[in-house]
This record gives sequence, structure tokens and C-alpha cells, in this order.
Amino acid sequence: MAKKEKEQKTNAMRILEKEQIPFTHLSYTCTDFVDGVQTADALGLPHGQVYKTLVAVGSDREHYVFVIPIAEELDLKKCAVSVGVKSVELIHVKDLFALTGYVRGGCTAIGMKKAFVTRIDVSAEKQAEIYVSAGKVGAQIRLSPRDLARAAKAEFADLTAGSGASSPE
Repeated sequence: MAKKEKEQKTNAMRILEKEQIPFTHLSYTCTDFVDGVQTADALGLPHGQVYKTLVAVGSDREHYVFVIPIAEELDLKKCAVSVGVKSVELIHVKDLFALTGYVRGGCTAIGMKKAFVTRIDVSAEKQAEIYVSAGKVGAQIRLSPRDLARAAKAEFADLTAGSGASSPE
């Protein structure tokens, strides 16, 4: 089960503390990351409150960050519209670390190597708190969606293949 620990802080946690943004750190054992659903299950969290961070490149060659519920699919057309470009496509996993400083399963919108335009799915606005990666595999943080948006300098937008009407389980 999840536990609050004093362990090595991630860059994301240090940024949240510096900005005086309240959060709760949760850790879990993960020997081989599969997906966000596995993470939610390991922590006993409702899938509708756990969000994943995806990175894309636009037709303008700029990179963009999208935060969506773990069980949802990114709607690339909606994402492109949300950032004002013709199209976007997900980057290759092999390029993730060099670009963001984070690995697959540990990617978060907070504290990437460079500040990218970031959008959080509108479904998050309906939640009191959501869970996102803390910046490494085996670590999650719980915080309010508004605080995540503030820390990541993000805006809310309809990003998923659904209608943006995801609800907590």
C-alpha cells in the first residue's frame, strides 16, 4: 500500500516546495513499469484521478506536454488546436529522457529540463485532487489540479479522444 516517506526528493517535489504548493508524496515498488493503470492499481487509487504526462512535437517543431487521465487516449487534433499548431505527434520514448530529464513512467509536467507549453485535460478541473508522477518511477504526488497547472505553467484544454468528460471512479 502507499505510504508517505521521507526519501530522496525529485526535482518536481523541490519545485513544489519552493513554490509552497501543498502535495503528498506516495511511493510504490515498481520493478518493471508497464503503464499508469498498473501504477494506480499498485497504490489502490481510482483510475479517474491518476493522470499521465505525454510529450509531443508539433508541426512547428516545438515540443508540447499533455497531461491526461491514465485510461484515456490523446486526441492529437484536439491537442494541436489547444496549442495553436496544425498537428502534433507523440515523441519516441527513446527521446524522452534527453528532452525532458525524465524516463517513461516517471515523466511529470513539473520541472522538465526546459519549460514547454503544457495543457492539462479539462477533466482534471472536476477533481479536488489528482495524482501525477513525482518525476521518477515508483513515486507519485497528489495535489490539486489548479496547483499542478500553476507549477507547470499549464492551461486546461479538452485533450482526450472522449469528450473531456472523464469522471472519477
